[in-house]
Amino acid sequence: MDDHPSYLVFLGMPGAGKGTQVQRLADASGLPHVSTGDLFRRHLRERTDLGLLAQSYMNQGALVPDDVTIRMAQARLDAPDSARGALLDGFPRNLAQADALAALAAARRGAVTAVCLELDDTVCRERITGRRQCRACSAIYHVRFNPPRVAGVCDQCAGALYQREDDTEAALSVRILAYYKETAPLIGYFHAQRALLAVSADGAPDAVAERLQEACAPQLALRRV
Repeated sequence: MDDHPSYLVFLGMPGAGKGTQVQRLADASGLPHVSTGDLFRRHLRERTDLGLLAQSYMNQGALVPDDVTIRMAQARLDAPDSARGALLDGFPRNLAQADALAALAAARRGAVTAVCLELDDTVCRERITGRRQCRACSAIYHVRFNPPRVAGVCDQCAGALYQREDDTEAALSVRILAYYKETAPLIGYFHAQRALLAVSADGAPDAVAERLQEACAPQLALRRV
């Protein structure tokens, strides 16, 4: 039986539902959902050596160096629940990190595959700018796809709904530009290695989840998806 680990890297612009879909795939496959954002928050919260090192750069307004991010990711992938692989959300973010992941996978005789959740810019904008959140309980709504019973009022707690600053049209334009600048090289990197899968993120979440599991089935065949 082939026990070599499978590392799936998920790429997707804001609004593609990457976090939700990766978690659903993690539940189906038994592989852990490894989010870079969660890793940073845990290291900062627990004040680990890596967390304190990252904080020192952040306090200066500087970017956290790749080697710190790579060390956090490697430590997480050394955990027992990652022995068969992992679903990576936010790592790698650039070519240096992609090379580090490739080296780690090679050392473990594993394989790396990138999965790009594709979404048209127009759909992305509609999904994000229509999102509203409750100030009291943080419940999420959408003015079109999941509106509250009373406009501007949370169904669950009657709290006031608001639009987050990063969901505005201006902020979203910046996020989309950053996505293309950061992700385009990674798409080329994995495409050149014939290790890139493209899955449409348009449509209902259940339909996207079904397409995603079907596309990833060869990589997860031994994980009983």
